[in-house]
Amino acid sequence: MRRFLRPGHDPVRERLKRDLFQFNKTVEHGFPHQPSALGYSPFLRLMAIGTRSGAIKLYGAPGVEFMGLHEENNTVMQIHFIPDQCQLVTLLDDNSLHLWSLKQHGGASELLEEHRFTLKGPPGSPPSATQVTAVLPHSSREVLYLGTESGNIFVVELPSFRVLEDRTITPEAVLQRIPEDNCNRRSCELVEALREHPKNPDQILIGYSRGLIVLWDLQNNKATHHFLGSQQLENLYWQRDGSKFISCHYDGSYTQWPVSSDNRQPEPLENTVPYGPFPCKAISKIYWQTTKNGLPYIIFQGGMPRASYGDRHSISVIHGSQQTAFDFTSRVIDFFIIFSSDPAAEFDDPSALVVLAEEELVVIDLKSAGWPAVHPPYLASLHCSAITCSHHVSNIPLKLWERIISAGSKQNIHYSSMPWPIDGGTNIAPDPPQRDLLLTGHEDGTVRFWDASGVCLHLLYKLSTVRVFLTDADPNDNMNTLGEDEWPPLRKVGTFDPYSDDPRLGIQKIYLCKYSGYLAVAGTAGQVLVMELNDEDAEHMVDHAEADLLQDQEGYRWKGHEKLKTRDGPVRFEAGFQPFVLVQCQPPAVVTSLALHSEWKLVAFGTSHGFGLFDHQQKRLVFVKCTLHPSDQLALEGPLSRVKSLKKSLRQSFRRIRRSRVSSRKRRGGSGNASEVQEANAKFDQDALQEMELAPVQRKIEARSAEDSFTGFVRTLYFADTFLRDSSRHCPSLWAGTNGGTVYAFCLRVPPAERRMDEPVRAEQAKEIQLMHRAPVVGILVLDGRSTPLPEPLEVAHDLSKSPDMQGSHQLLVVSEEQFKVFTLPKVSSKLKLKLTALEGCRVRKVTVANFGSCKTDDYSENDLAVLTNLGDIQIISLPFLKLQIRYPCIRKEDVSGIASCVFTKYGQGFYLISPSEFERFSLSTKWLVEPRCIVDMPEVTSNNHVHNKSGTENAARKSSPGDCGEDERKSGRLMEHALLNDEKVLKEIQSTLEGSR
Repeated sequence: MRRFLRPGHDPVRERLKRDLFQFNKTVEHGFPHQPSALGYSPFLRLMAIGTRSGAIKLYGAPGVEFMGLHEENNTVMQIHFIPDQCQLVTLLDDNSLHLWSLKQHGGASELLEEHRFTLKGPPGSPPSATQVTAVLPHSSREVLYLGTESGNIFVVELPSFRVLEDRTITPEAVLQRIPEDNCNRRSCELVEALREHPKNPDQILIGYSRGLIVLWDLQNNKATHHFLGSQQLENLYWQRDGSKFISCHYDGSYTQWPVSSDNRQPEPLENTVPYGPFPCKAISKIYWQTTKNGLPYIIFQGGMPRASYGDRHSISVIHGSQQTAFDFTSRVIDFFIIFSSDPAAEFDDPSALVVLAEEELVVIDLKSAGWPAVHPPYLASLHCSAITCSHHVSNIPLKLWERIISAGSKQNIHYSSMPWPIDGGTNIAPDPPQRDLLLTGHEDGTVRFWDASGVCLHLLYKLSTVRVFLTDADPNDNMNTLGEDEWPPLRKVGTFDPYSDDPRLGIQKIYLCKYSGYLAVAGTAGQVLVMELNDEDAEHMVDHAEADLLQDQEGYRWKGHEKLKTRDGPVRFEAGFQPFVLVQCQPPAVVTSLALHSEWKLVAFGTSHGFGLFDHQQKRLVFVKCTLHPSDQLALEGPLSRVKSLKKSLRQSFRRIRRSRVSSRKRRGGSGNASEVQEANAKFDQDALQEMELAPVQRKIEARSAEDSFTGFVRTLYFADTFLRDSSRHCPSLWAGTNGGTVYAFCLRVPPAERRMDEPVRAEQAKEIQLMHRAPVVGILVLDGRSTPLPEPLEVAHDLSKSPDMQGSHQLLVVSEEQFKVFTLPKVSSKLKLKLTALEGCRVRKVTVANFGSCKTDDYSENDLAVLTNLGDIQIISLPFLKLQIRYPCIRKEDVSGIASCVFTKYGQGFYLISPSEFERFSLSTKWLVEPRCIVDMPEVTSNNHVHNKSGTENAARKSSPGDCGEDERKSGRLMEHALLNDEKVLKEIQSTLEGSR
C-alpha cells in the first residue's frame, strides 16, 4: 500500500494535525466601528447596536454577546425590540425591515434573521410614499406601525410582515377630525414619532414634523385629540401615568401637553427653552422620568445655544436645582434611560443614562451624588487615542495580575461603584484557563493593559509616559473642572480623545517581563523607558542616558524631528509602572525593535540607524552598532517627511528613466519621428505599471542591491544563551537582524550576581551573516539540543519550563520576508531552508513560536511557527524541519493595516485590528478557544402587560369598548395564554403549523 500513498503523505500525522490545528474567528473586541443605531429591551435587559456596515450586535451581562450581519451591508437606521419577546426589528437605509430572533441551539442562544420585508407603495407612487421614518412595535406583539415621509401610517403583521391595508392611517383620515382653520394637508407630512399610550394600548400618539400631534383611537379608527405645536417637531415622550406627554422641538424647546378624558382642545401646560433666550439647537430626544420625591428627571439631547456651543455634542440632565450638560468628544448617536420596567410601579425612578456616541459608550449613574460615569466591562474605546502597537503576554502570574489590578483600581476611584446595569442573559462559557494581558501602545504616549483572558476585553490599568517629558499640556490639568457660575453647566465625559499633545510621544514598541515586573517602552522620538512596578505613589528622578547610533560618522545629518525635552528634577508618579531610566537614541528616530532580558538586566533597542545595548541595573550603555549604509539617505529624514520624500523620489526616478530612454532613442535614431518617441514612452509606462502590479505569486527570490534604501533598519532583536564561539562553552548573546538581510551576533559577558554592580557588562561582535537574497530579517530563534526554542528569561527559575538542553548542538533559525533558514551553531553553516516566496508567492509579515496542544489528550503538545503573510494567510510551519502543516486565509490582502497590527499569542491565538476601534480575535488551536457562549431565557411576562390573541373572536372583541371586559377576565385570559406559551408541546405544534404554512 505504501507505493499508492502520495509523497510526504502520513496518515498518522494528518490525524494529529486535525487534533492540533483549527482556524476560528471567535469574537470581536472593542467598540463597533461607525455605529448608527441603538436599541434596548427592558424586558430582556439587552442592548443592541447597529453599524453603517450592516452589523448588529447585542450585549447583556459581561460575556453575553451576539452578532448578526445583514446581507445587504446597508446602514442600520433604527432598532426596535418587540415587547416581551426575544425578537427585534431593524430598519436599514434601503428602507428594508428585518426581523431577528434569539433562539436556543445546542444549549446556547443564537441570533438569527427570520424575515425581511420592504414596504412597497402603489404603482407610480413616489419613494417618499413608503419611506419609513418611524417604527412602533405594538405591545400586542402582533403588529408594527410604520410612519412614512408621506404621512401614511402602515400596519404590518408580525412575524409575516403582511401589510394590513384596511388598517392604514392616512393623512386624509387624520385631517377629517381636525378643524380646517388649524391644519392643512402639509401638516400631515412626514411622521416624526409614534408612541403607544402607556396605559391604553388602543391609543397611539402620532407626531408630524410640522408640529401637529394627534392622539389616535385604534379601535374606532379616529383622532380623539389634536395638539398644535408652533415649532417643528423632533420627538415625543409619554409620562408614565399617561396623563401628559412631552414634545421637543427644532428651536431647542420642549412642551408639556395634558391629555384630558373629554374632547376639549388641550392647551400646552408649559413651554420651556432650557438654554434660551438665544437661538438654540434642536432637542432631538427627551425623557421625563418621575421619582418618589416628586422632582422629575428631565433628560434631553441637544438644545445648546447655537452661536457659542453649536459644535458641542451634549445630553442634559435636570433634576430639581441640579443640572448638568454632559459633553461628549464625538457625535451622540442615541441614548436611553434604564428605569423601573415593572408596570405596577408608580414611578420611573431612573437609575442610569446610557449614551451611544460615535466613538464610545458612556453610562452615567443617576442614583449616586454627582452622577459619576460607570466603568464599562466591555465595548471599550480601544482607539481613545490611536493604537500604534500591541504586545500580548500569556499566563500572567497571579501576584503580578493582582498588583496591576490594584494600580488600576486606584485610577478608577472617580468611577461609580454601581453594578453594570445592562445585565440580561447568562454567560455559560467556561472560565478562562489562564490570565492573559494585551498591551496596546497609543499615539498620546499611553500604554493600556487589557484583560484578554475571556470574551470581554476589559481595561485593567493605564500607564502614561507623558510625565517624564515637557509637553504643551500640563498632566495635572483637569478638563472636568467647572466654575460655579458657568453656564451652560458643561461636563466632559468619556475617554475618547483623538488629539495628541505631541506625535513624538507615540508608543512604538512594548516588552513586558511577567516574572520580574520589568517593562520596556519605546517611542517615536527614539525614547526608551525602562520601568518597574511600584504599589505606591512615588516621587523620584529618572536617570538619563544617550545612545549615539551614528557614532560621530561624518556626512550624515538628521533632518527629522527633535528629541523630546525631559523634566528636570524629581517627577511624581502614580502607583503602577514607574520609569527609572530613559535611554535617548540619537538621532531621535522611531524605535523599530526592542528586547528586554530581565535576568541579565539588559535592554536592547534598534532604529533605522543601528542598535544598542543598555545595562539598566548599572544604568550604563554597553555598546552601540551603526548599521546605516552610505545610500540610506531616507533613513535620515524621519517619519514625518518620509512619505513626501518617497513620493518625490519615485516621481523623479520615473522621469529620469523616461528622459534617459527618450534621449538614447534620439541619439540612435537621429531623425526619429515623434510617434516613435510616444510609443517608447507608452511602452515604458506600461512596463513600469506591470512591474508595480505584479502579483505576489509571480515574484521569485532574487538578490537585492546593497544600495536599496533602509538596509540598516533594525527589524528584530533577540537574546539567547547559546554556543557562539565554540561548541564547548555557551554564553549570553544578542542577535540583531536588519532590513538588508544582515544578522549580527554579539557575545556578552554578564558578571555573576555577587559582582553584578561592580563589573561592567562587556560585548564583542562574534558573527555577521549576510543572507544572499538580502531580504529583511523579521525573526531570529535559537533551538536547543532537543530542537526546542530556548525558554524566556526567568521561566526556568520559576519552574514553568524545562531547562534548555545544553549537551546537544544548538541551531539558529533566521526568518526573512522570503525564506526560513536553519544554521548550525557555532559554525553557522546552512543546514535547512524553506523558500516561501519562491514556492508560495508570499512574504512573511509576522512570525512567532506557538505551542499547540492536542484536543484529544493532555499528554501531547508541540511547538510550531505561526506565520502571517502579506496575502493575509496564516501558515503553520513545523519545527525544526520547516514543513508546511496547514494554511488558513485570515485577513484580506488589501487590509494592510490589519496585517500590520496582527499579534500572535504563545498558545496559538491572535488579534488584529478590523477597524481603528476593534480587534478581531482568532484561534489556530483546537484546545485554546475563547468565544462567546451564552443563553437568554424568556423572562416571565408580568400580568399587567397587554396581550392579544390572533383569533377572529378576539379581534372582534377588540373592536368593542375596553370596558366590556372585566379586569378579572382579562387577567385570567393573559395567564392562560402565558401558560400556553410556556408549554413546550404547544410551542412545537405552533412551530410545525407555521413551517407547514410556509
